[in-house]
Amino acid sequence: MNDELRKRGTSALELHRVCAGYGETVVLEDIDLALAPGECVSVIGRNGVGKTTLLATVMGHTVLRAGDVMLHGESLNGMPCYRRALAGIGFVPQEREIFPSLTVRENLDIAARPGPWTLARVFELFPRLEEPTEGLAPVLVETLTAVLARLRAESGLSIILVEQNSRVALAFSARTVILDKGRIVYDGPSEPLRVDAERLARLIGILE
Repeated sequence: MNDELRKRGTSALELHRVCAGYGETVVLEDIDLALAPGECVSVIGRNGVGKTTLLATVMGHTVLRAGDVMLHGESLNGMPCYRRALAGIGFVPQEREIFPSLTVRENLDIAARPGPWTLARVFELFPRLEEPTEGLAPVLVETLTAVLARLRAESGLSIILVEQNSRVALAFSARTVILDKGRIVYDGPSEPLRVDAERLARLIGILE
């Protein structure tokens, strides 16, 4: 965790000594993570190390065993998912979690909330979605990362990018977090990992 952010009270999102999982199973252990307003961080690691569970814990989909999840200094512990969404936390899953019987437009209408994210803005970012009768087709990685980069530059959003492709993740964020067996084993600048493939592989757990 960034102790300086905590001292200044400027964290947009903070997880402090979080242990969480599903039912009786603990997946995340002693997670300390803080994001400043407008900061972007990439989270990488092998399959099954807790990356998705980290996002699910922020959204309130897991059992929080210990620790605190805070948004702008206010605790989210015990807050239902819908209230977290209303507070400004968005979650974009890897799966196509849509209503298959509805058109793209109808899916977007259901998810619409008052604010800057109008249908026109969505279609501007993702022109392919304006075809009204098609389902949500998989978006190319290059297209998605380009949109994320635009949002990073224009919106001031704090973004946690969980990405299996380490090359994409390291290029997107100046800061990277590596998870292994439910714990953070690296939290620091992305550049040293971009130029040292052996160190990256060792931290991820590919090399012993």
